[in-house]
Amino acid sequence: MPKSNQFIKFFNQLGIKDVPQVGGKNASLGEMYRKLSSKGVSVPNGFATTAYAYRYFFEDTGLKKEIKEILKGLDTHNVGDLTKRGAAIRKLIISKPFPEDFIKAITEAYKKLSAEYGEKNLHVAVRSSATAEDLPDASFAGQQETFLNVSGEKEIQIAVKKCIASLFTGRAISYRVDKGFDHFKIALSVGVQKMIRADLASSGVIFTIDTESGFANAVLISSIYGLGENIVQGNVNPDEFYVFKPTGAIISRSIGKKMIKMIYNNDPKNPVKNVRLTPEEQTSQSITDEQVKKLAQWAMIIEKHYGRAMDIEWALDGQSNKLYIIQARPETVQSMRNYNILEEYKLEKRGKVIVAGQSVGNKIGAGTANRIMNITDIDNFKPGEVLVTDMTDPDWEPIMKIASAIVTDKGGRTCHAAIVSRELGIPCVVGTNNGSYQIKTGKKVTISCAEGEKGYVYEGELAFKIKKTNIKNLKRPKTKIMMNIGEPDMAFASSFIPNDGVGLARLEFIINNYIKIHPLALINYSQIKDAKIKKEIDDLTSHYKNKKQYFIDKLAEGVAMISAAFYPKDVIVRLSDFKTNEYANLIGGTKYEPVESNPMIGWRGASRYYSPKFLPAFELECAAIKKVRDEMGLTNLKVMIPFCRTVEEGKKVMEVMSKNGLKQGKNGLEIYVMAEIPANIILARQFAEIFDGFSIGSNDLTQLTLGIDRDSGGTLEIAGVSNEKNEAVKSLVRYLIETAKETKTKVGICGQAPSDFPDYAQFLAELGIDSISLIPDTIINTTIAVNKQEKRKKRKK
Repeated sequence: MPKSNQFIKFFNQLGIKDVPQVGGKNASLGEMYRKLSSKGVSVPNGFATTAYAYRYFFEDTGLKKEIKEILKGLDTHNVGDLTKRGAAIRKLIISKPFPEDFIKAITEAYKKLSAEYGEKNLHVAVRSSATAEDLPDASFAGQQETFLNVSGEKEIQIAVKKCIASLFTGRAISYRVDKGFDHFKIALSVGVQKMIRADLASSGVIFTIDTESGFANAVLISSIYGLGENIVQGNVNPDEFYVFKPTGAIISRSIGKKMIKMIYNNDPKNPVKNVRLTPEEQTSQSITDEQVKKLAQWAMIIEKHYGRAMDIEWALDGQSNKLYIIQARPETVQSMRNYNILEEYKLEKRGKVIVAGQSVGNKIGAGTANRIMNITDIDNFKPGEVLVTDMTDPDWEPIMKIASAIVTDKGGRTCHAAIVSRELGIPCVVGTNNGSYQIKTGKKVTISCAEGEKGYVYEGELAFKIKKTNIKNLKRPKTKIMMNIGEPDMAFASSFIPNDGVGLARLEFIINNYIKIHPLALINYSQIKDAKIKKEIDDLTSHYKNKKQYFIDKLAEGVAMISAAFYPKDVIVRLSDFKTNEYANLIGGTKYEPVESNPMIGWRGASRYYSPKFLPAFELECAAIKKVRDEMGLTNLKVMIPFCRTVEEGKKVMEVMSKNGLKQGKNGLEIYVMAEIPANIILARQFAEIFDGFSIGSNDLTQLTLGIDRDSGGTLEIAGVSNEKNEAVKSLVRYLIETAKETKTKVGICGQAPSDFPDYAQFLAELGIDSISLIPDTIINTTIAVNKQEKRKKRKK
């Protein structure tokens, strides 16, 4: 075989079996180019230098012996020494000329690739691909160099040599030592691929698994304007989209503030540069919904082909408006997790928040903050400290490994800091904007990523607990054990707790924390005179000309995240049940809410939905639920009406719902009623005639049975049992379950009682209730208690 054939392989000559010769990155590009192009996945052509070529270069120049000498006696924990030795090796490699036959092979391959695309000197991306890179047990996230917008024969040769030299950066040397890889058993292949003109459009990253929870039924797509290096480097907070695999629908979107984009530069020494985006571009969606869905479809094809979760890079060409996949490698964190072990971190108590950003992972860490803004100062970092910086790149990895937590000003969930901290298993909060300004060196801090999508930095070292549970042998009881959930950010992670679906999904949390605006203020936006309120609304709804659509979309996304997390199990969503004082606290809310002396038994629940004063707002709610079921395909979503005082009221609400596209029975829609008012139970047979099921709200049922205002703050002193265990409350519960059985109506409970009292759950199981819905923390213990009760019940028979 001629040496040129051994030095260079085009993508159409490569497959995944060629990892030893061209590394994981290039082997994967060849695999996709050859096998997935026919399935519609577009991959730009290119070629790779081989491991043989790398070793040939080292042998021809005697590099191996000289490098061994430089590495002798190296302590990778001495960051300064590691940096000096790495620099010396790279300088040595750059000084050595390539063998002539290798130069000839690179030049001929580049000419051939240029000719294929009808250009004399094609613009290409030159990327490193180590032969141990991107294997399932390792992630060399950005450890070796990448050069973009390279054009010309000499420039290609220089870029290839710089890539080879980058195998000996301090971070790469340190990583290999930590992983037990022999420096000289690893070679470096260099991929040369047609450059996609993302500088004129957009680019980003795709994960076929949720990066934080490991939820496998969603595709996470990140997108920015310009070249994709800014995502990895953490320079830009990207747009993020979740696509639900079974239906292909976008179930969530978050538009990041994208301050800059990377574009081509005419200077060959600096072929790319960052430019500022206009204010309008900064907050606009960087790709269309159709492009998001197409990328998700491709990602699922790639995942299916490889048979595992994947980490993919993509680019949109601004000249042709065509999408391309430019890299794909195995996801190396969540896909390696033991899903039988549930690990839960929980703060004993919260403290004062210094800053917040995006959480990475779900752990908590604490320590002394060390603010380091320049790579030249990393020698000052000590093991166990909290690294606070603007952003990280691979040069920071030696100190990231010894940090107890990381906080950055910039970046999203696919930036370098996020990728590496995930792999290291340490908490990280990215995109705080001003963390490095607010957090001073020497300050004791706690970093919490255990509270959903938002990560917090608290003052002081706060106490926290770590709970580990092995669920491998947990038996499922006959009684359905469902979950109460309100926060969409926690849904994916909570779905791993053994469950039979969601018995109560609350809309109030989504409205309060995601929407924040009273629906009537959005409907009547043009009539708002208060400048402060108008500005608050404008700030939250800047992407929306139609303010009503903002409410519909955000509510739909929150509900969709919960419904998708538990699909195809039932998810029962309770329609909004704010009291008037709570509605008034929303932006613009005071104008639309009466002041009531006891809102707990005032204008709430069903009575609002058909009231002319609130009907337009309820119609937005219906539109959001309809969108989740009809457009997103999440037909596992059921609806529950709260605080329904009379049968007539139930009929009126269902009539309004039907007019707004939520007709009972259509497309499997079931409508439940909260059994929380004594009237619901006394007239259970009549309610059963119009509703598909009951869900006992034990909190309100207790207060209305015993005449206790649960908002009174426990100031009442009552002789006897004054909670759900009171015999009057239990009698009502017993009667409802018996009646539901007789009328063949589903019956469950979503109130707090079984979460607080395991013996109450046993009491319900004894009665033969269909389902018990609990807060996530209590599901395991209650499942065990219900299993015991069912066993006892069986013995009695």
